[in-house]
Amino acid sequence: MITIIGAGKVGGEAALFAALKKLSDEILLLDIIEGLPQGEAMDLNHMLSEQGIDVNIRGSNDYSEMKGSDIVVVVAGSGRKPGMTRMDLLKINTSIVKGVVENIKKFAENSMIIPVTNPLDPMTYLTYKVSGLEKSRVFGMGNMLDLSRFKQFIHQATGYSRDSIQALVIGEHGENMLPLARYSSVSGIPLSSLLPKQKIEEIVRDTRQVAAKVIELKGATVHAPANAISSIIEAVVKDTKEVIPIATYLDGEYGYNDVSIGVPAVIGRNGVEKIVEVELDSDEKGWFRKGVDSVKNAISSMEF
Repeated sequence: MITIIGAGKVGGEAALFAALKKLSDEILLLDIIEGLPQGEAMDLNHMLSEQGIDVNIRGSNDYSEMKGSDIVVVVAGSGRKPGMTRMDLLKINTSIVKGVVENIKKFAENSMIIPVTNPLDPMTYLTYKVSGLEKSRVFGMGNMLDLSRFKQFIHQATGYSRDSIQALVIGEHGENMLPLARYSSVSGIPLSSLLPKQKIEEIVRDTRQVAAKVIELKGATVHAPANAISSIIEAVVKDTKEVIPIATYLDGEYGYNDVSIGVPAVIGRNGVEKIVEVELDSDEKGWFRKGVDSVKNAISSMEF
């Protein structure tokens, strides 16, 4: 069973993607707002019925109903408003996510947890520490979402098929993220062979800033994060061993300890099965360090 805690726009859409991909026979939407998860479940089930998809979605306000969950997605918390950074949400969401994780620990102690709540990297760290789970069982969504944006900008700049684009984003899910142009290509052709340096720098800058633009225009990001969530779940359920950039706890990898941040990892039925360490040049190391410092500073101010 998949449980999604937080039945707002992203949670509901994540349930939709997971159901369309048939990633579980049963999906539970949990929320503290009475009626919201139940109504969302009804609406989704009506659509699934017409589509002939035999996935049952339930809505509840009772944490005990997540018993037996294999995967729990944590979307609960306050979302970014126009003009806010992800870090602006730190104090608000720390207590919310802590309470959610304590309930997961109580009712679904054998699950894997995918944090989505911002600021993503500190919330992943908090989830790992409060849950007491092995680090392989807690992995945040962040860079998988950033990757989708990076790919779109590459598509726009080159005009080539989205299906032929390979790209990678690591580091903080925030203003210090590291889109790795050196490790990005179109059908194996390095991005540097297709676009001038100035254009690549523009794409990297736009990738870092575009979430704020979407929020300014429509109030929230919904479809891309929901898709990112379902892609990570799919890698676990289908044991694909896909290399996906996720936020996970570092214990010496990339030269850092006691921090959760985005890195490429092999994702399968055991969660984070291996962290892949790519070689970074001096400039890339500098950006990655900025992200680590930002996350560690956030962690040091958290009370949990």
